[in-house]
Amino acid sequence: MRRMLNTIYVTSEDAWLRKDGANLVVEVAGQERGRAPLHMLEGVVSFGRPGASPALLAACAEAGITVSHLDPNGRFLARVEGQRSGNVLLRRAQYRWADDPARRVPIVRGIVAAKTANQRTVIRRALRDHGDSLAGPAAAALQEAEARLTDIARRTLVPGDVEVLRGLEGEAAFVYFQVFDHLIRSDDAAFTFGGRSRRPPLDRINALLSFLYAMLGHDCRSALEAHGLDPQVGFLHTDRPGRASLALDLMEELRPVLADRLALSLVNRRQVAAHDFILEEAGGVRLTDEARKRILVAWQERKRDDLRHPFLDEVMPLGLVAHAQAQLLARHLRGDLDGYPGFIWK
Repeated sequence: MRRMLNTIYVTSEDAWLRKDGANLVVEVAGQERGRAPLHMLEGVVSFGRPGASPALLAACAEAGITVSHLDPNGRFLARVEGQRSGNVLLRRAQYRWADDPARRVPIVRGIVAAKTANQRTVIRRALRDHGDSLAGPAAAALQEAEARLTDIARRTLVPGDVEVLRGLEGEAAFVYFQVFDHLIRSDDAAFTFGGRSRRPPLDRINALLSFLYAMLGHDCRSALEAHGLDPQVGFLHTDRPGRASLALDLMEELRPVLADRLALSLVNRRQVAAHDFILEEAGGVRLTDEARKRILVAWQERKRDDLRHPFLDEVMPLGLVAHAQAQLLARHLRGDLDGYPGFIWK
């Protein structure tokens, strides 16, 4: 199993990254704020306007360390990476399968079924842990959503094409986010959730979700590249210039487990407050610099939580599940596995 390496997150607006020997050094206003050995790093993620020296970028590219640039909301801007990993035969197999509707369907079915089941688990855990404290209408709405998600998960097993499965994925997302506000136990009206919005997020919950989804997307793309797959060519998401479609595919299974649950925990445990967000004049909402730092710490801690992988039957940190799924997908495309086992959280 892959060793869990570290990702450096740079949130200071005036940061400068440079290379010192075999170390990455972060400076702010000419003062060193931290350093880390390059051989212990898997990625660097910067928000806002941090810069980096050409020597550091070259060293990162040579060592296989990806440097990603995101805006303050967590939206992807650019990425610096070295030579692609993996072998050409695996990528050629991936392209052939992506162009073959009959081969795509079983993979998409595994992704959609797993995502729907994981959304249902989020709701089931809320009913199990807080059912007694939920108001009658809220509990009834969650129970109905749980039943509908169960039905959608079963319907993914009925023969159909990719478009049918995309429709089921969209239906599940509608059901799930329709009751997401009932999962928020904070009595602060600032954390009311009225539905999913993005680019820009229009409320604090959406700003938090978008930020965590950006972190998850970075991890999924890195996992796919580490196992030789092309993150641009997906099966559920269609190809589009500049979009990492396969990374988005892999994210679908893990959004409820990693991002949604963490967002709910941060709000319900009052680890984030209304003042941790900036309301922009154009209507968008984004996290403050200080809040991003705290959430990144919580994100890294969440990825260290152990679980038993349902297919591999191995105990691993949550942060390695994306790598496990990328490995399983690669094995399926090579013909070593009869099917792609989606990750179902229990």
